[in-house]
Amino acid sequence: MNDPTTARAHDHHRLGRVLGLYGTDPLLGAGLPYLLPDGASVRHALEEYVRGLEVADGYQHVHSPVLGKQELYVRSGHWAHYRADMFPPMEVGGEHFVLRPSLCPHHALIYRSQARSYRELPLRLAELGGMFRAEPSGTLGGLTRVRAIHLNDAHLFCAPESLAEEVAGALALIRTAYRTLGLTPSRYRLSLPGEGASYALDGGWERSAAALTEALAASGLDWEEGRGEAAFYGPKIDVQARDAAGREFTLSTVQADFHQPAAFGLDYRAANGSRPRPVMVHRSVLGSLERVLARLIEVHRGAFPAWLAPVQVGVVPVGEEQEEAAESFVRRCRAAGLRARRYPAHAGTLAARVRQARLVPHLAVLGAREAAAGEVALRRRDGARLPARPEAEAVALLVAGSGVPE
Repeated sequence: MNDPTTARAHDHHRLGRVLGLYGTDPLLGAGLPYLLPDGASVRHALEEYVRGLEVADGYQHVHSPVLGKQELYVRSGHWAHYRADMFPPMEVGGEHFVLRPSLCPHHALIYRSQARSYRELPLRLAELGGMFRAEPSGTLGGLTRVRAIHLNDAHLFCAPESLAEEVAGALALIRTAYRTLGLTPSRYRLSLPGEGASYALDGGWERSAAALTEALAASGLDWEEGRGEAAFYGPKIDVQARDAAGREFTLSTVQADFHQPAAFGLDYRAANGSRPRPVMVHRSVLGSLERVLARLIEVHRGAFPAWLAPVQVGVVPVGEEQEEAAESFVRRCRAAGLRARRYPAHAGTLAARVRQARLVPHLAVLGAREAAAGEVALRRRDGARLPARPEAEAVALLVAGSGVPE
């Protein structure tokens, strides 16, 4: 998308503000955007979707604190290899705490909170959690590069011989989500270690890279190698995307990690009674919710699919006499789980209000005849107009047309 005019039309910085999805304030600081009600609605729909996708694939959801003792990140290796990207420690009660830069150490502690058996593996722990990166001011921008990140994260603990299979399963989940969201990766990158960076020595690098390569091949994907792009604890597969200005960034990842299971002394009881170490797969289907929201704004330009739209049903009374009927229909839609909004008569002419709701997937118009008969006339965003029908029938039709596509 090299044309500047086209890039501006799709730019999420501009669209996000025009559409009332997010904002910023100097008192909050750079890289700390807030979501407005419509932006939060899209985020909530994303959360519900990915949580359901994970549950269906055997994931168990957990919650962990956004703070940890500095000692935790020393143990995980983040303090030695990732300290430049972390916020400085805070002293509380004579102890030093750090805003977490990743969720993986917390999930390692959850894994080791009880004895594990080979019968439990693979154990897939998922969390939509906050983490924090001390990004330089010059790198921050909109929703794609922020300092407070809400990550759709998961960690899969499996036997080493199952590593390639688990990675392939994570890639399949990512591809399913992308199809549903209307996203297309720019490329898949196998990110390997390079010169001049700091890496954990016990990362099982060759085994990890071989398993990731096997999973990519089994998934039928084309990929490119990226030297110097690996995580400090192991190689990874990065799912890359490009923004409206053509800048590339990582949207989703699958990473292999032998280092942290060793650092935290993780093990499981094997069938023969031995205590081998699991391998840890870091996996993010949507990645940062901020970043995926930015991409969705640019791809759909605010005309989100019905299941994702902040307003799924716009209710438009023709005149003030139909306001009560319109509000009653809004309540009926909300009771059915739909996100509905009334566009009141005092806000302008009927044509102006229909234009105002042009990005809403479904409109329900109530004139004098419809209000008297307990009916609504439905219009779709693509211009299709449906005959007036009873409210209950209309709500059922709207619910059917606003679900996540199969």
